[in-house]
Amino acid sequence: MGHHERLSAQDASFVLWERRETPMHVGAIAILEAGPLTTEDGGIDAERIAKHVESRLPRLPRYRKRLAFTPIEGHPVWVDDADFDLAYHLRRTALPRPGTETELKALVARILSQRLDRGRPLWEMWIVEGLEGGRFALVSKVHHCMVDGVSGMNLLTLLMSQSADEPTVPAPKWSPEPEPNALELLVAESARRVRLGGELVFNLLGSLRDPAAAWSRLASAGTAVAQALDAGLRHPGATRLNRKIGPHRRIDWVSLDLAAAKEVKQRLGGTLNDVVLATVCGGLHRFLGVRQAWTTRFDYRVVVPVNMRPEGDERAGGNHVSAYFLSLPIAEGSARRRYDAIRTATAALKDSRAAEGIDLLTQLADRAGGTALTRLGGRVIDRLRPYNLIVTNVPGPQFPLYVLGARLLELIPQLPLFEQQGLGVAVLSYCGRLHIGLIGDRDLAPDLGSLRESLLASFTELERVAHARDGRSAASTRPARPRPVRDAH
Repeated sequence: MGHHERLSAQDASFVLWERRETPMHVGAIAILEAGPLTTEDGGIDAERIAKHVESRLPRLPRYRKRLAFTPIEGHPVWVDDADFDLAYHLRRTALPRPGTETELKALVARILSQRLDRGRPLWEMWIVEGLEGGRFALVSKVHHCMVDGVSGMNLLTLLMSQSADEPTVPAPKWSPEPEPNALELLVAESARRVRLGGELVFNLLGSLRDPAAAWSRLASAGTAVAQALDAGLRHPGATRLNRKIGPHRRIDWVSLDLAAAKEVKQRLGGTLNDVVLATVCGGLHRFLGVRQAWTTRFDYRVVVPVNMRPEGDERAGGNHVSAYFLSLPIAEGSARRRYDAIRTATAALKDSRAAEGIDLLTQLADRAGGTALTRLGGRVIDRLRPYNLIVTNVPGPQFPLYVLGARLLELIPQLPLFEQQGLGVAVLSYCGRLHIGLIGDRDLAPDLGSLRESLLASFTELERVAHARDGRSAASTRPARPRPVRDAH
């Protein structure tokens, strides 16, 4: 009998919502010192890297699985790819020597503009040689149905080591499980629905034994869902970046000093996430304000993903995230007032249950039929378009990592773009730096480099505010709350 694994409703949503204009893969650019991986001709030892990747695949089971779909409902499931070919997924290219970061960004933009082949496991890794300064890059693409920000970060670092001389262990022989036929998938799905029906009856009978407790749980869930719907049903203001997007991308990134960002947090109060959001807000104030006419009440809404994984579940693949909806005061000209407004808003979000409500709705989609409800949710979100931008912030390791002795210098995350969303911002901390990955629609964001410079100017302005006398007094009079926003994606 064939083996398969059903995708959760959240994982499946990234498969069902994908279009030519919106490829749903998460990207990452790892820039490394070539060091011991340099070959005699000045290239990179791709064969060693391939053997190393192969040795880690047993810890990444979905990297050898492909999608199949159940009969009638068309819900995606994972099945082993009996024809798995590592050479297809691990690719090699080079920049004209000495390749600049500008040339690397153009190459990455082309790579991330191409959809992954759904007939194969949904990932690619590109070895990019020829980068100036004795460096090379590893560019990864992994479909969002396989990873979110937290699981993607941990899976990526599985290929890396804290030691510069960790040996490669030979990969064990892999034998794929047989693929189920249509009848087996139909029988398994029918059995799943019967099981869910039995669980529903059991829970209802349990509620009858203690109706007061059941009503309390129902009221609590209703409050969380109501807050989630209230947060997600508001229509934000429009900008030149919130229009119909195409399939082509531009890529950029900027790096900030993590210690300097933490000092801003210490002086102004709040959290590191407040500093990130205030930096993005100030950057957008400059970037969009050149051609944007807005009132002081202009509602620019961002989605901040929230990790909902239990403690110790970070290594698991797939998605388990919710989100906060937050209005950024990008029309505000004062950096200090922008920061205070963001700090107040995020503090209020920590007391809200909107993220819990979104998670409950996702669980409902899993239990109430999955695919039809997921498709409906996608159409509703597409019609409402309740946000302008997604901003992720994932904490990474604060110690050096290596790939076969080659030291990792920078690790830049990249998001997929959704309908009417011409810009994405992903933040990852690594080894004392905050790396901010920018991805934009090629036509809507032709000046993405200007946004990079705007973000740098915004952070510099925050530093000036933090070192001013009123910044120091604010930190002492308004202490930050101890419970931070748990970022994911």
